Amino acid sequence: MTLSRLNPGPRMSQAVTIGNIAFLAGQVPDDLSADIETQTRQVLTKLDKVVAELGATKSDIASVQVWLADMADFQGMNAIWDEWVSKDAPPARATGGTSLARPGMRVEMIAVVALPEAAAA
Repeated sequence: MTLSRLNPGPRMSQAVTIGNIAFLAGQVPDDLSADIETQTRQVLTKLDKVVAELGATKSDIASVQVWLADMADFQGMNAIWDEWVSKDAPPARATGGTSLARPGMRVEMIAVVALPEAAAA
């Protein structure tokens, strides 16, 4: 099986694919002063972009790990998630609370994507 990297950098790649499975790096918000709804939208927009670069769609997302700096943000994050998620093909999901990498960062999401056969070739 071939392993390939999307947008590799000195510290990490945006995604790594093995066969038709893509493991995405954590997607984080740009505006660390924003509320949870804005940060969640920013993260989901980035997730959509990486998934599209891989030749897939949000319906191809198999699972998402959501990390919140404060579990009090769970309801606000879910409100935006519910607007975004595919109603016909929702991914498996887990949400946990943890300290995130930078002050002000309220949410980070990590996804695994099943690539369509054409994209995986």
